Amino acid sequence: MSMPSQQTAFTVNRRSLLKNIGAAGAAAAILPANSLVAGRAFAQEPQGDVVMRPIPRTGEMVPAIGLGTFMTFDVVPSGERAKISEVVRLFWEAGGRMFDTSPLYGMSEVNLGDFASALQISGDMFITNKIWSTGDYLADDSHAERSLEVSMERLWRKHIDAMQCHSLVNAEIVIPLLNAWKKEERIRFIGASHHDPAYFDPLATWVESGQLDFVQVHYSIHTRKAEEQVLRAAADQGVAVVVNMPLEKARLHKIVAGRPLPDFAADLGIENWSQFFLKWVIAHPAVTCAIPATSNPEHVLENVGAMRGELPDEKMRARMVAFMEELPGFAELNEKGAASWYPNKNYNGLVGQAQAELRERT
Repeated sequence: MSMPSQQTAFTVNRRSLLKNIGAAGAAAAILPANSLVAGRAFAQEPQGDVVMRPIPRTGEMVPAIGLGTFMTFDVVPSGERAKISEVVRLFWEAGGRMFDTSPLYGMSEVNLGDFASALQISGDMFITNKIWSTGDYLADDSHAERSLEVSMERLWRKHIDAMQCHSLVNAEIVIPLLNAWKKEERIRFIGASHHDPAYFDPLATWVESGQLDFVQVHYSIHTRKAEEQVLRAAADQGVAVVVNMPLEKARLHKIVAGRPLPDFAADLGIENWSQFFLKWVIAHPAVTCAIPATSNPEHVLENVGAMRGELPDEKMRARMVAFMEELPGFAELNEKGAASWYPNKNYNGLVGQAQAELRERT
């Protein structure tokens, strides 16, 4: 199977898909795992039919569900790591290939790199990582340089696949620096990220500038603001879209706790709420990959199940939204007093400890 080799051809295709999201099922090719093309062939290919998406700049294919590591992989040396090690193994064996991490996530890079090395998959993973750096003075790249070196050491990599300017911090300096790293073949793709809808307009502006290969954005069945500009700009510019917080950090599950799936979910082979929410996200034709995070081996298997089987079309996606809008607490999910991230869970890694200490001091 061949993919369009020119960015223009792919962009035109994406535009037509966005005009008719009813064709979302066609946008997500459900391919045999050995259909990976153009620039990357994984040493251990996922088995079975997996929903794959092309990276616009190269046409290479990646599975539509990835694995995030924020908080969930931030386990300090005295903590219990067996579950997250099992999460990585199960995710890989189920066909997952994209892993997202960041130096800001405490011990997450260290743990991911350790587990990947033990499984002998370090060189085969598709890694999206981040830079959060200002330097000592304007255009000083020493902090970013050290951050890149440390990330590659922790992950046992000679290069990073997609490096993203984290939350647009110092973007005017960092994004040109990422371009230099790309030319030097230390990274393969340039990206930018944000999770806060208040920053989606400037994020979209960077996408529209044509300087990015990847954009990472918060998008879910509840938080749909990214559709207004970021996803449209990504489709027009041929930019890959990685979706963070597709499950709203377990808050969507809190809303549906104890509720059965709607009858119509069976039409798509949806077996659990994770698949309900994730299939809704990856059915959007601009989305390349969603990266839910978890430390629970059972939950990672639920998540990767979303990249198999049929995806909802425009009519079904609207029906799914309408169903959720009738549930108590859905509209208020982001309002003051609503559930915090990861309700009823305690992630007491470096980040959690630092946050608790800061709250105590202030």
